[in-house]
Amino acid sequence: MKVKKPPAFYAMATGGAWRDYVNLLHLPYTLWHLSYVVLGAAIAPTFHVDRLLVTLLAFFLAVGIGSHALDELNGRPMGTRIPRPVLLGLGFVPLSGAIALGAAAGVTDHVWILPFVAFGGFIVVAYNLGLWNDRFHSDYWFAFAWGAFPALTSYWINHPHVTIELVLVATGCFLISLAQRTLSTPVRAIRRKNLIVAGSIGMADGRIEELDGSKMISAPEKALSLMSLGMVLFATGFIAFRA
Repeated sequence: MKVKKPPAFYAMATGGAWRDYVNLLHLPYTLWHLSYVVLGAAIAPTFHVDRLLVTLLAFFLAVGIGSHALDELNGRPMGTRIPRPVLLGLGFVPLSGAIALGAAAGVTDHVWILPFVAFGGFIVVAYNLGLWNDRFHSDYWFAFAWGAFPALTSYWINHPHVTIELVLVATGCFLISLAQRTLSTPVRAIRRKNLIVAGSIGMADGRIEELDGSKMISAPEKALSLMSLGMVLFATGFIAFRA
């Protein structure tokens, strides 16, 4: 049976240019990864609201807009009709803004934030454009760059020291992002690449359950949806506690 589905469970139906720009943000995943920024700041011994807000803005520019625009430029996974020059602008202008914010923080507060800024700018481009034969486009690089790294950076800008709390939380963010990737990879393949998904399961009682694309992706997508909401609430609770 042919499967024709939107490119992601959170994607709006096609039919209007503005929907392409909303879909480009990958909002559930963007909020999920911004939650790691919040968690990193929330566990820091010294907590600065202004630094958290600037860090959130920088990661939203770099990940929420820049990273996703470059990803769309490299193969159109979301199937948008956004012109290539616009995607280039959405990719590099917000990323440059995020780098500028990080550089300003390095000059005015902690010079050791600058290596974080350099790595962040590099990994957004290398990962999403598949540089060096996709050397950086892997599950583990994703888990580090979009999971551990936001927590590490946010903690460091508030408290520039390595602590056991930081290592544990960053490792937890890494593993959660790796779980996200494990669930989403086969789902993306069914939604975006497969034309036919068919099969059946023979039950112990003799029943035969037919499989199609919808049945195969429903459970992992429900888990991804719940996890994205859960991480946002989890991070919000931490901030409420610190406040």
